[in-house]
Amino acid sequence: MTSIGYLSIVLGTVDFVIPLYMDEHVPRAITIGLRLRGVDVLTVQEDNLSGKSDRELLDRAFALKRAIFTNDVDHLVEATKRQRAAQPFYGVIFAHHLRVSIGTCIKDLELPSLDRRRNN
Repeated sequence: MTSIGYLSIVLGTVDFVIPLYMDEHVPRAITIGLRLRGVDVLTVQEDNLSGKSDRELLDRAFALKRAIFTNDVDHLVEATKRQRAAQPFYGVIFAHHLRVSIGTCIKDLELPSLDRRRNN
């Protein structure tokens, strides 16, 4: 697990540029802020999967080749299980909703996309 400030990242099989799959509990302001900065994001709601289990959402994110961004600790538990069992997943990025601001989330999540734009 890697930490950027108060963001924790559990990587499965992931490229450096990280398209994001936003968990349904992530504040909409984060999604909007990232899109305004050119970050590739898809929400669980837009994918019509609201209410699905953490396992199903990690499977879907893997199929889409996206890391899931969440403030739900249960996703970290599921990711840890998958790492230990050598089961594939694309990645989990976790931000504790009381310890990291919306602005910090946007700034930290935008970084890989900025690096890619600079290199193209």
